[in-house]
Amino acid sequence: MKNKISNIKVCAFDAYGTCFDINSAAKLVKNKIGKSWLEFSNTWRTTQLEYTWLRSLMKNHRDFWKITKDSLDYAMKVHSIKPKYKKELLKLYKELEVYPELKKTLLYLKKKKIKCCILSNGTPKLLEQLTKRAQIEKLFDSIISIEEVKIYKPDPRVYQLVTKKYSCKPREVCFLSSNSWDVVGSRSYGFQSIWVNRVNKIFDNLDFKPKKTISNLIQLKKIL
Repeated sequence: MKNKISNIKVCAFDAYGTCFDINSAAKLVKNKIGKSWLEFSNTWRTTQLEYTWLRSLMKNHRDFWKITKDSLDYAMKVHSIKPKYKKELLKLYKELEVYPELKKTLLYLKKKKIKCCILSNGTPKLLEQLTKRAQIEKLFDSIISIEEVKIYKPDPRVYQLVTKKYSCKPREVCFLSSNSWDVVGSRSYGFQSIWVNRVNKIFDNLDFKPKKTISNLIQLKKIL
C-alpha cells in the first residue's frame, strides 16, 4: 500500500464493532428472536450510541452498561421481542465474539514495538471481561475507558486520554475504528485514524476523512 503511515508510537483500538462483533449477541439467539434479529441488533446499537451522545449533551452521565440495558429495553419493544430473552442477551453482550484477525494484528504491532491500547466507551469491567475471554488481554498495554472523564466519544477529552497516557502527540497515534463518526472525532483531535469498514458503508460527511480505509484489521500490516 502506497504512502504508509510513519512515526507511530501508539495504536489505539475502538472496541465495539472494531475488535468485537456487536451483532454476535443477537446472532446467537436468532432462532429465538426471529428472522429480524439483525434489524433488532442494529436498533439496539443505534439507540445505544444515541443515548451516549444525548447524555453527553445533557451532562447527565450514566455508564455504558446502564446505557446498554436501557437501549436494549427500547429495541426489544420496537421489535416486539419477548422480555424473557433480556437476561440472555445481556449475558451474551458481555461475551461478544472477537474478530479473528485481531490477535495476529496485535502480535504484529508488538514486534514493531508499537504500544497498543483500547480506547472505548465501555466500562473497565466490560472491557476486561471481553479481552480476557478472547485471551488477548496481555497483548494490550492498557485499556482506556471514557469513565476516566465521564463523557462519551467523540468528545476530544476522550481522545486526549491516549496522548496523556503515553506522553505523545496526537499525530503519533494511529487510531482504528469501524465507526465513521469516531474516526471523524479522532481525526479532529489530530490522530492518524484508520476506518475499519467491514461492511462497505458510506463515510459520514463531517469535514474530516480517514487517513486510510481497510476492510479488516490485518490489513494494518500494509500501512504501518
